Amino acid sequence: MKILIAGSGGREHALAWKIAQSPLCSAIFCAPGNAGTAELGSNVAIAITDLEALVQFAVREKIDLVVIGPDDALAAGLADRLRAVGVRVFGPQAAAARLESSKSYAKDFMLRHGI
Repeated sequence: MKILIAGSGGREHALAWKIAQSPLCSAIFCAPGNAGTAELGSNVAIAITDLEALVQFAVREKIDLVVIGPDDALAAGLADRLRAVGVRVFGPQAAAARLESSKSYAKDFMLRHGI
């Protein structure tokens, strides 16, 4: 599988490190990645905020799975956009990501559901 990991932090490095150990993984791309992810795969110079470029890259390179690390990218709808063009994604849709990205939404949600 060709896997794209979206993000550039320690979380994404840990994901790349573990995913690289899978015999199912044939290539890892990290966008934008960091020095650690560069040792495990290929960094791609696409900002995590450039959702359209990330989607275009995934389609063009026939990425089998995109793993999204940053909460902001999830809240911005990266997973939704990828799914809309048929790319498999590990990460929640924007509506679900609001629980992590918006403290006021999360507090209201928890109160509404008795959590």
